[in-house]
Amino acid sequence: MQGGTLTVEIDEQIIYNQLGEKKTAVWSLLLASGYLKVVQTEVSARDGRDYYTLALTNREVRLMFEEMVRGWFWEENDRYTDFIQAMLLGDVEAMNEYMNEVTQAVFSYFDTGKNPAKEEPEKFYHGFVLGLMAELKGRYVFTSNRESGFGRYDVMLEPVDEKDDAIILEFRVFKPRIEKDLTDTVQAALRQIEEKNYEAALRARGIPKERIRTYGFAFQGKKVLIEGGN
Repeated sequence: MQGGTLTVEIDEQIIYNQLGEKKTAVWSLLLASGYLKVVQTEVSARDGRDYYTLALTNREVRLMFEEMVRGWFWEENDRYTDFIQAMLLGDVEAMNEYMNEVTQAVFSYFDTGKNPAKEEPEKFYHGFVLGLMAELKGRYVFTSNRESGFGRYDVMLEPVDEKDDAIILEFRVFKPRIEKDLTDTVQAALRQIEEKNYEAALRARGIPKERIRTYGFAFQGKKVLIEGGN
């Protein structure tokens, strides 16, 4: 399938008090509200759960979300475009520079939460980075929170063109009780990609290991540290 879609597990029965607890609840809400539509369903051979490939309902909805994302960044638009270019080139130093500039300008206390060890800020960061990926639609197929190997990756970008590399992103919020600094956090994210074998789904589609790039994202409030895997 071409870009512009997102494959996730959702619960069609919305319980509103789950919106702050379940990562997938927001997709159920957007689907029920008419902003998203189901274009394909698939049953996982591993656990028998239903996964839905979702797309924006129409052009008007797409334009609305594009304007909303632009509004997050105002004059920072050029900087987050630079971030995407740096990611595609594998320039981790530039990715860190651009991402930290954007987060300093855009993030607020209310976005990142009072306690960064809790799940809510991680969901915010996850959604924020997904928003940055919007301009790659048509070039990549996006999936999020889907099973691969022995767990669920955060974001996977599967290239439409064979000349592009596949990309796996894993997000982790700094946990002060078990981690000394963001270096520990980002290394934990990269270990999770490796130990859970998140590359399995891409390898099954014939993408060789040397064409799969992995990035760990570590967050602490407005601070971000990004590192690439081996």
